[in-house]
Amino acid sequence: MVNLASKKNKVLIISYYWPPAGGPGVQRWLKFVKYLPKFGISPHVYIPKNPSYPILDFNMVSEIDDDVVLIKRNIFEPYQIAAFFLGKKIQKISSGIIPNNGNQSIFEKIVLRIRGNFFVPDARIFWVRPSVKFLSKYIKDNNITTIITTGPPHSLHLIGLRLRQKFDIRWIADFRDPWTTIGYQKSLGLSKFAAQKHKGLEQKVLQTADQIIVTSPTTKTEFLQITSKPIEVITNGYDDIENFDPPAIDKLFSVAHIGSLLSERNPLFLWEILQELKLEIPTFSQDFQLKLIGKVSEEVLASIDLFGLTANLNKIGYLSHNEAIVEQRKSQILLLVEINSDETKSIIPGKLFEYLVSKRPIIAIGPKGSDIKNIIEDSQTGIFADYSEKVILKTHILDLYNSFKSDTISVQAKNIEQYSRLHLTERLVNILNF
Repeated sequence: MVNLASKKNKVLIISYYWPPAGGPGVQRWLKFVKYLPKFGISPHVYIPKNPSYPILDFNMVSEIDDDVVLIKRNIFEPYQIAAFFLGKKIQKISSGIIPNNGNQSIFEKIVLRIRGNFFVPDARIFWVRPSVKFLSKYIKDNNITTIITTGPPHSLHLIGLRLRQKFDIRWIADFRDPWTTIGYQKSLGLSKFAAQKHKGLEQKVLQTADQIIVTSPTTKTEFLQITSKPIEVITNGYDDIENFDPPAIDKLFSVAHIGSLLSERNPLFLWEILQELKLEIPTFSQDFQLKLIGKVSEEVLASIDLFGLTANLNKIGYLSHNEAIVEQRKSQILLLVEINSDETKSIIPGKLFEYLVSKRPIIAIGPKGSDIKNIIEDSQTGIFADYSEKVILKTHILDLYNSFKSDTISVQAKNIEQYSRLHLTERLVNILNF
């Protein structure tokens, strides 16, 4: 193992997602990199030169400081070849809109099984070996003593694993989502061999990294069953929301969901509640608007139509991050939906933290025991309902509607400063300086 000279003010961050990538995956480390220099740390960011990003947001490029050291190397991805031959057929899967097993077409089943069983842990596996070779020289030439890998894609943790085995450096593995217990693993049709390989790689990463960072308490509890290495919970957060001029609030009783609505993220009991309110309250139908901002699966749209809500639907589609923030702040109510599954208890969508500072009430729906519930209740920003609490949720929506009619909807968030990007970066720095 090569021993390197100490240089505390440099950190090498290995990430797949980086502007112009859009969506939530890019924001976490873009924001950390933004604030690290304020604490005397110079981030060197290693990213792919020719990635296959399913969503692009060129507005985020402006957030990259000129002083950030960006290192780019070519990546080979099977999606690039598949997209050439299959076009939009493969785009749906690569963007994360994965139907549940009962709704998969034959084409989708084949593609998902190939992806799950031949590319372990994911389709970016071919970037590991050339990255290790390139970064080995870069680490020595630049006196790097700390590296951070962030996943998914979890292939990037394998880069960190091999570099840690090769050099006397500190390795921090950041998990934005769980690995083997993430919900979509069930849709990949994994063979016993592939499933065991996933678990073996997960275990090796968790037991080799010097420090592990996760985004939720439940993931920390899960990982503590696998490793004795230190684990810190650093959630996602909010940034620069107050710099936006407040837009005019929607005149309709708008309930807005920002982000992708996957096939399994389909709250049928919510659609049923809204249908009932339309039938029971004469003015509700003309006042109500359901705003969906982001990619929406066909299954979700079919359910909305089934419950007679299509006339109230405003399907806006994907917006840039800045545009999405405007929609958050102008909507009457903000909706957050997570899949009703034990595997999603640990998932805290990044948009929740921007919801917290939007000054709009939040309706959050998810599984019993979700980490989301504690954040909503502690911040006093809305209500969390699990999928069995139809009566509670319906009563709450009716109360909100009555407040809307009397122009008294308001929210006073509490205890949210802990989720500011600057504060979260300070916690990261404390780990780096440990």
